[in-house]
Amino acid sequence: MDTPPYHPVEADLLHATCLPDGTVTTRNNAWTALFGAGPELWAFLSEADRPQARQCVRDAAAGHLVTRQIFPVHRPDRDEPVPVLLHFLPVHLPDGVTAVSIVGETLAEPTTWVSSQTQRDRMANLGHMTMGIAHDFNNLLSTILGHAELMKTEGGAHTPAQQESLQAIERAALDGAALIRKIQQYIRQEKLSEFEPVHLDALVREVIALTRPYWYNDPRRKGISIKIKRRLADVPPILGSPTELREVLVNLVLNAVQAMPHGGDLSFETRHDPATGVQMIVRDTGIGMPDDVRRRIFEPLFTTKGQHGTGMGLAVSYGIIQEHGGTIDVASAPGEGTTFTLTFPPVAQPDHPDQAPPTTAVTRHARILVVDDEAAVRTVLDRLLTLRGHTIRQAASGPEALRLARSEPFDIVFTDQAMPDMSGRQFAHALRQQYPHLPIVLLTGDTDLGSVDDDIDAVLSKPFKVDDLEAVIQSLI
Repeated sequence: MDTPPYHPVEADLLHATCLPDGTVTTRNNAWTALFGAGPELWAFLSEADRPQARQCVRDAAAGHLVTRQIFPVHRPDRDEPVPVLLHFLPVHLPDGVTAVSIVGETLAEPTTWVSSQTQRDRMANLGHMTMGIAHDFNNLLSTILGHAELMKTEGGAHTPAQQESLQAIERAALDGAALIRKIQQYIRQEKLSEFEPVHLDALVREVIALTRPYWYNDPRRKGISIKIKRRLADVPPILGSPTELREVLVNLVLNAVQAMPHGGDLSFETRHDPATGVQMIVRDTGIGMPDDVRRRIFEPLFTTKGQHGTGMGLAVSYGIIQEHGGTIDVASAPGEGTTFTLTFPPVAQPDHPDQAPPTTAVTRHARILVVDDEAAVRTVLDRLLTLRGHTIRQAASGPEALRLARSEPFDIVFTDQAMPDMSGRQFAHALRQQYPHLPIVLLTGDTDLGSVDDDIDAVLSKPFKVDDLEAVIQSLI
C-alpha cells in the first residue's frame, strides 16, 4: 500500500463563515488546507465530533459566544489527528444573528520544526526588543506630556483652539501610553486593567478634538467640507476602559470620513433609554453600504478597502463593545449614509451619605533629587516640579545620585528603573542603607511596575502628570 503524501500543518489563522444552518459562505486558505473545500465544514471530524461542532454553530447562531472548543481533525494524509482550537462568534445585525464567524488555530507542532523553531526564536527576540522600545517610547511620551503641561502653565492665556489642541496632545500622549501598556501586557500575558466609570459625552468631545486633522484639516486641503453635529445629553456613565472606547470611536470616525469623499455631515448623539441602556449614535451622510456588505462588516479580515484595509478595525471594535457588555448595531443603505448605534448598561449609582467638606491641605515645598539617564525626562521633571515651588537637583545615574545624596540633604528622591550601571531598585537599596528614612519613588515606563518594599515607598508609571507627582510628594515628605 502506497503511503499518501504528508502535508505539513502550519500555525495559520483559520477562518470560516457560515449561515445559522451551517451553509458555508466564506473560508480562508488555511481553513480549506486543513478542513477541505467541500460543502460540509466538518467532513474531516469524526462521526462522534460532528454533532458537537454543529451544536456550537447553532449556539452561536442563537447569540452566544462559544469559545475554546477543541476538535481533532482526521486528515487522510496524516497518521495522527490535528487538534484545532475553535471559537464560534455570532454576527449580530438589527434583525438578529445572520451568520456565524469561526476562527481558530492548530495546536499541532509544525512539521517544519527547524524553520518554525527559528521563527519562534525570532518572535521571542522581537518580544524583548518590543519591551525595550516600549520603555523608550514611554520616556518620549513623558517628555511630550510634560511639555504640554508646561505650555498650559507657563504659556499664559491661550485661545480656545489652542487649549483644545493642548488637551488633544495630552489625550493622545495618555492614549499612546495606554496602548503601549496593552502591548506590554499582551507580551507578558498579563490581565488587562480594571474598568472605570466613563462619561460618553466627554468621550465624544475628546475624540472629536483628537480626530480633527482627519475630518477637518485633510478634507479642507482637498476642497471638501465635513461638518460635525452634536446632540449630547447628560446620560449616566458606563463602566469601561476609556482608551478602548476611544479606539472604537476613532475607528468609526475614520470610516465615516472615508465614506464621505465629497464631504457631508458627521453627527454624534448620546441618549439614555431605561429600557435599553445608554446609547451613543454615530451617523454619517456618506455613500452607505449594500446589505451584503453590511452583514459582514464585523467579520475578521473582511474589508472593502482592498490592500489599504486590514479587515480588523470593526471586528476589533465589535469585540471591545462585547467586552463592555454592550451591543453595536448598524443601519445603512447605498446613498443614504450609515448609522452605528452603541448601547451599554449604565453604571449603578449608589446613594452617597452626606460628606464633610474637604479640608484644605498645606502644600509643602521639598528638595527633590531626580535620577534618570534620559536628559529630556530629567529636564521636564525639573521644570514641572520647580513651577510647584520645589528645589530640584538632577543625576544621570545611580552612582552620581549617591554622590549627590552624600553632599547635600534631600526630602524625597524620584528614580527611573531602567538605567545603565545601576537599576533604580539597586540604587534605592544602596541609598536606603545610608538614609533609611529618605522617601524614594520609582518611576518606570514598564507595565511590570513591581510593588513598594523596604527600599521603595511608591511606584509611578510613565508618562506621568504633575498632579500625580505632587500628590506623592505631599503624602511622603
